[in-house]
Amino acid sequence: MAQIRIEQVKKEFGDFTAVQSSTFTIEDGEFFMLLGPSGCGKTTTLRMMAGLELPTSGQIYIDNMEVGQKPASQRDIAFVFQMFALYPHLNVGKNIAYPLKSQGVSRSEVKRRVNEVARILDIEDLLNTPVGGLSGGDRQRVALGRAIVREPKAFFMDEPLGALDAEFRERMADELRALHDRINATTVYVTHDQLEAMQMGDKIVVMNHGVVEQFGVPQDIYDWPATMFVGSFLGSPPMNFLQCNSTVKSGTSSIQLGDVSIGIPTQIDSLSGELALGVRPEHVRLDDNAPLRGVVTAIEYFGTTQIVTVKTEFGEVKARVASNIDVVANTNTGLELNAQTLSIFDSNTGSVLRSTANERVLAHG
Repeated sequence: MAQIRIEQVKKEFGDFTAVQSSTFTIEDGEFFMLLGPSGCGKTTTLRMMAGLELPTSGQIYIDNMEVGQKPASQRDIAFVFQMFALYPHLNVGKNIAYPLKSQGVSRSEVKRRVNEVARILDIEDLLNTPVGGLSGGDRQRVALGRAIVREPKAFFMDEPLGALDAEFRERMADELRALHDRINATTVYVTHDQLEAMQMGDKIVVMNHGVVEQFGVPQDIYDWPATMFVGSFLGSPPMNFLQCNSTVKSGTSSIQLGDVSIGIPTQIDSLSGELALGVRPEHVRLDDNAPLRGVVTAIEYFGTTQIVTVKTEFGEVKARVASNIDVVANTNTGLELNAQTLSIFDSNTGSVLRSTANERVLAHG
């Protein structure tokens, strides 16, 4: 397996810039997620790493070798597509064996490696079965097997679970992560599903409009978003943003939302202008004695928790609270925000200004 480095990689299609000067490193053996909405540049980035697209500028290193202008055949990687791309006229065993036979690997070695991959994927009983009659999950295992059997330096996967139904996707996600751990592979995985990224990834790159908004471990990205976009893209419900025009002096421990004083981290630089106070729903508590007030507009029940939507003069706030708390629609309530979890953003640029994470907030590219 191998480390992969992306240094100032840019991709242009005529006048359109799909990827704008991306830089990040994927460590040897990591399960690495490229996350973002449709059209953000994540698939283009993956295809450049795999050699299916060549970058307009910048460098791509696999195992310390610069491969940016080399075709896929010279990169020793394997690609798994969303739609499986199996050969319908071949059975499972022959589909898995195809890459090895095309490389001239001996018959005995082909048999050994196919049997080993089939054992890892638990499809030994399917080796002589035509692929046309397989379930979606088994077809995905065959596609994975065809990639694994080559023993490449890295695996690249473009939304490989996208064609499966929701329940089966979750199960396959668990299996795929377990498979990664068994073979200690370097895996780069594209998805638009933030839950999938959080569930499977060691590291995540969040992209938007071709820009790397943030890069880091899932917990830090969720807790300390570097931009308002990241805060709104990760989380269900996403981060709340309360808008204010305020001035905060260095060392102070509160910010004014109109006439209401809200506690904030004390280790903060001087701030002024149009600001947004970011808070996750699970860090909002309903408290009739709290000065920040609003009207309950919606209540959504989720078994052990409920999502309560409160309309305030500074913006809508969603609170995740225990289901046994009695909440009545169209009534006035107070909101208490956990000061140690708050982030403050520049409303104009969307960038974080300071949060309790301090140096743990990862700079966006």
